[in-house]
Amino acid sequence: MKLDKNHLKNKIFQGNSIEILKSIPDETFDIVFADPPYNLQLDKELQRPDNSKVSAVNDKWDQFKNFQTYDDFSTAWLKECKRVLKKDGALWVIGTYHNIFRVGKIIQDLNFWILNDVIWNKKNPMPNFKGTRFTNAHETLIWAAKSDKSKYTFNYNSLKCFNDDKQLRSDWNLAICSGKERCKSNGEKAHNTQKPEALLYRIILATTNKGDLILDPFFGTGTSGAVAKKLGRNYVGIEKEKKYLDVAKKRIELIRPIKDPYLKTIEKKRNEKRIPFGMLVESGIIEPGITLYDNKKKYAAKVMADGSIGYKNITGSIHKVGAQLEGAPSCNGWSYWHFNIEGKMMPIDYLRQKIRSGN
Repeated sequence: MKLDKNHLKNKIFQGNSIEILKSIPDETFDIVFADPPYNLQLDKELQRPDNSKVSAVNDKWDQFKNFQTYDDFSTAWLKECKRVLKKDGALWVIGTYHNIFRVGKIIQDLNFWILNDVIWNKKNPMPNFKGTRFTNAHETLIWAAKSDKSKYTFNYNSLKCFNDDKQLRSDWNLAICSGKERCKSNGEKAHNTQKPEALLYRIILATTNKGDLILDPFFGTGTSGAVAKKLGRNYVGIEKEKKYLDVAKKRIELIRPIKDPYLKTIEKKRNEKRIPFGMLVESGIIEPGITLYDNKKKYAAKVMADGSIGYKNITGSIHKVGAQLEGAPSCNGWSYWHFNIEGKMMPIDYLRQKIRSGN
């Protein structure tokens, strides 16, 4: 039986992920975030040097007979996730060295298009108690588009602003989930692998838009749903264990969404209406003969009737002339060239933005 695509938003389904995925119509979701079982293969109890027990991931849902069984499981859920993704959708998968390389191979075999791998550096990782290996201080995320033709969402300008006007790198330094954020059940942590909200906040802010629909096929205690609700996105969760599902529902009910006016992301420049410099000239906003200056007023170029500019023996577009004067391979003429308006120097991009806004 197929589920109704129009009645999926903000629902959590209990049951086997693969079976429930099969009941969801094609091309339903904008992104999938998956935190699948890691297949840690723990066969012994972990102990600290003082012989106290380490609360490790030894749950039945993380246990598989062998690698082939795990690969078959991974292939099955990834196939279904690809089917339910929209054509311009994308997938996020998180894992450790135990599983991420096997999952990554399957992702490529299924013709997803890998965009980045992101390293989550844990500020406060669990130490290696035996002192036999390096402290395992990171997890790896794979971000992949449904295909190499997908026009996936990436809020580049918002992320650059988020990161103090610097491109956000693919290594993220974030603390593991702890303290008040850690969901509890009967005084104990509810889930061994609960992810921090900061991690999902960054993923959702980066690769979705307000109102998008996010699927999490291994919902756990609902971090993806909680952050989706906070950021004005919609979610669908699938969770096999009722004890986690109950915690997730209570958690998400308490989330207060950010108010709508404050959810806007900075629009990509490639989505803005293209306005050539010549349009400013032909419309009379800039008259032929006007003088344009660089920011330091070192160069003064004249505007021609065809939208080109000239400085001494150099003529060409606002970009080409600026690049030649600076001895650079390229130049953004819109920010390089300025004009004088009531004694104040303004970049010519000011005029372009006025046209875009209709003023």
